Amino acid sequence: MDDLKLLKDLKSGQKGIITKVSGGGSIFRRLLDMGIGKGAEITVVRVAPLGDPIEIKVRGYNLSLRKNEASNIYVDLKE
Repeated sequence: MDDLKLLKDLKSGQKGIITKVSGGGSIFRRLLDMGIGKGAEITVVRVAPLGDPIEIKVRGYNLSLRKNEASNIYVDLKE
């Protein structure tokens, strides 16, 4: 597994493991509070027609993120 991508660039149905969460202050804290942390498995459920927001499944629940939030999350893709 060495196909590292930003969450904002993934397509519907793609899965991976979060390898890094970047960003500063409140955005970083908010993502961690929602369960988006290193090592969590993530699945892209669907992407809105214009690409914003992105619906993901993480730790057993669905969550919608804006593209600017998803640009702080690095994912190692699973095949």
